[in-house]
Amino acid sequence: MLPAPVAPPQAANPYQPPPPAGPAKIALLLPLSGPNAKLGKALLDAAQLAFFDSGGKGLELVPRDTGGTPAGAAKAARAVVADQARLVLGPLLKFEVAAVKPLAAAANVPVIAFSTATDLAGGNVFLMGFLPRAEAVREVGYARQRGHRRFAALVPNSPYGQLMAKALREAVGASGGEVTQVAVYDPGEADVGTAIRQLLPAGGAGPAAAPAFDALLLPEGGGRLKAMARQLAVAGLDTSKVQLLGSGLWDEPDAGSEPALVGGWFAAASPEARRGFEERFGKIYGYKPPLLASLGYDAVALAAVLSRGEGGAPFSRAAILNPRGFSGVDGLFRFTADGLVQRGLAVLQVGPQGNAVVSPAPQSFENLGF
Repeated sequence: MLPAPVAPPQAANPYQPPPPAGPAKIALLLPLSGPNAKLGKALLDAAQLAFFDSGGKGLELVPRDTGGTPAGAAKAARAVVADQARLVLGPLLKFEVAAVKPLAAAANVPVIAFSTATDLAGGNVFLMGFLPRAEAVREVGYARQRGHRRFAALVPNSPYGQLMAKALREAVGASGGEVTQVAVYDPGEADVGTAIRQLLPAGGAGPAAAPAFDALLLPEGGGRLKAMARQLAVAGLDTSKVQLLGSGLWDEPDAGSEPALVGGWFAAASPEARRGFEERFGKIYGYKPPLLASLGYDAVALAAVLSRGEGGAPFSRAAILNPRGFSGVDGLFRFTADGLVQRGLAVLQVGPQGNAVVSPAPQSFENLGF
């Protein structure tokens, strides 16, 4: 983790009780039962790995099961607040965060959640999840540098699709480009041909007319992404003239097994640091960590840095908002005053033999434009 700059001592709040003696208790609220229990366990395993890597000096990690429900999250929050936790890590899901936020706020305990529910950020809640806006800003910025100006999107009619479309519009608008089209499809339908025809009106079994865009966002993953790419190719989309852009869902080693995706760009954490984390995690726990597991590691490593009080009082808002940021498994990150995370992401290109970095992740937040 990057060291925080030394800040002048802060005056004590006479109305704030002194912290309890002994190790600082760090609550970890996760769905260790229920439908998301597998992911919850991976986050817990990663958090424990970070705890031991950091030495655990002066900290006590206190995991609590939320059951993946608002009631369970609220019960867990009440328990850790009563136990005088200094910081809450988690929970994972939007409705869990909504249940925890007022309880933690009443106790003046900051929450670093793993959710992407931006409407819940702010006050005492900071979001550590992978936000669509960060991905869009990074890949749009790179595309603009490479001469692309007109953007379009083919997105599912879902909260995630809406977030990605909004993020694209904001990023493109801020960069001086133009979003010419956004086509929406039903995520429950296997065929997205109707939406594709909105983008490529002359599409079919033959060449399409030149589209009104030179970059196309496809925020899908897995088999669905590959099928869509094939449909676009059949409809006549020429990827030598239109640059495909992805999202974090593209971060799969076999994306290039679909020829229509080869050459596409997406923003993600730099793979080198993550590869080391995955190897160590696998050796210790015997399974490959899911993508979100790194959030558990980075959150506990962050707690260890905050406990030192170098950028403000331990676990204070000032320390959390250290403008220099922190360095973790997923690269450089920092929090904004409105509780959102900013990440230093790399841009990767899909290739037949795997994904390769075409624009490295930044090493600092200086001159990044946000």
